[in-house]
Amino acid sequence: MMQENSLNIQWYPGHMTKTRRQMVEDLRLVDAVCEILDARIPISSRNPDIDTLCGKKPRMVVLNRIDMADPAMTRRWADYFKSRGMAVIQTDCRTRRGISSFAPAVRALLSEKLARYAEKGQIGRPLKIMVVGIPNVGKSTFINQIAGRKGAKAENRPGVTRGKQWVSVDTSLLLLDTPGILWPKFDDPQVGLHLAFTGAVKDDVMDVESLACSLMQMLAVRYPDALRARYGIEIPEEPDGYELLQAAGKRRGFLMSGGEINTERMAKVLLEEYRSCRLGTFTLEDPQEMEI
Repeated sequence: MMQENSLNIQWYPGHMTKTRRQMVEDLRLVDAVCEILDARIPISSRNPDIDTLCGKKPRMVVLNRIDMADPAMTRRWADYFKSRGMAVIQTDCRTRRGISSFAPAVRALLSEKLARYAEKGQIGRPLKIMVVGIPNVGKSTFINQIAGRKGAKAENRPGVTRGKQWVSVDTSLLLLDTPGILWPKFDDPQVGLHLAFTGAVKDDVMDVESLACSLMQMLAVRYPDALRARYGIEIPEEPDGYELLQAAGKRRGFLMSGGEINTERMAKVLLEEYRSCRLGTFTLEDPQEMEI
């Protein structure tokens, strides 16, 4: 079993500290804040400072990567954020699903401001939206899709976006892109685990076998049928991640000399099949379980 202190992630590069300060300054320039979240881990993929930083600014949440998440849970998370006064849209940037709902949702969120502009004869004055998100939640891809062009640099590795840039959606809507930011430390070990499961934290700084044991145990609790179907293993009432990893490795024939099971190989397979959705589409957090 994985010990919680074996995943001691401390990641807060200098540019992230600078970004936080810049965000505070830039908030006065925008009408609302749009936060991009990973629908598989909506809370772990949030920056806990965002609520404090944004104050009373109108808010929107984008539940991204819905194609990789449990649809029923995505709906529950959408209701959760709506109940807290936020506009919510659901997107899959790879297929552009949900992208067209962004501009209408922004205008609905800021309808009172648009009405005031109209009263003052300022029809056509653009709305300005700050887009925020931690590294690797798909923020740059989202902005590129909204703008309909390759305007923001996007790579599938943490922290690649740098600097501040305005992106024009149309004559009535401007987006302020910001670099991804994370918090100084993961106070809850589960947050670090969830980010590592989805690949937001690089595997080369992780104990992959321990990580896979934790993922196996979590899936055994939340989605046992998926593990049974994929790996042909039995899930006991009190599952043990390492024992399940061994059982799956044995079923796959991952044996070394002497008949020892190659659990490291099975760990890599589990993580790859989870991240590619070959194992299924899962959400690892439930709004009913969160104390936020």
